[in-house]
Amino acid sequence: MNGRALLLAGIASAMLASGAGAAGERGTPDEAKAMLKKAVAHYKVVGRKQALADFTAKKSPFADRDLYVFCIGPDRIEVANGGFPSYVGMSADALKDAEGNAVGKAILDVASSKGEGAVEYLWLNPVSHKTEAKISFVEKVGDDVCGVGAYNPGK
Repeated sequence: MNGRALLLAGIASAMLASGAGAAGERGTPDEAKAMLKKAVAHYKVVGRKQALADFTAKKSPFADRDLYVFCIGPDRIEVANGGFPSYVGMSADALKDAEGNAVGKAILDVASSKGEGAVEYLWLNPVSHKTEAKISFVEKVGDDVCGVGAYNPGK
């Protein structure tokens, strides 16, 4: 490495050590929206069965840090969840946030009335293991409602 490259590498290392890279440990709302677009496109290309399996498998590009895809089927049953696979098979009506708000109902209501939208609630972050404010972007695709949310613990 020449002197300039060493200097730039040192600056980058110092920025990461100082916490400038800390934002990279969490997904952002824009990244959540982008992941949802990829998920919807994937669903349309490979079909429902394969897409739901891929979303629950917790692999890139449908899981990244604390971002993951979830889907609720037409019978109000969770059919995919890359953050909490154990929720697959659970009724969306049973999904309540940390304050007792009916999250599943809110997600289904937004998607059925507008086709897409956003829902804010308090949810367990699978990475930090803390209950945090979350905004999920949801969209109706096929007979399902799929979403991706970003956590915002400072909110």
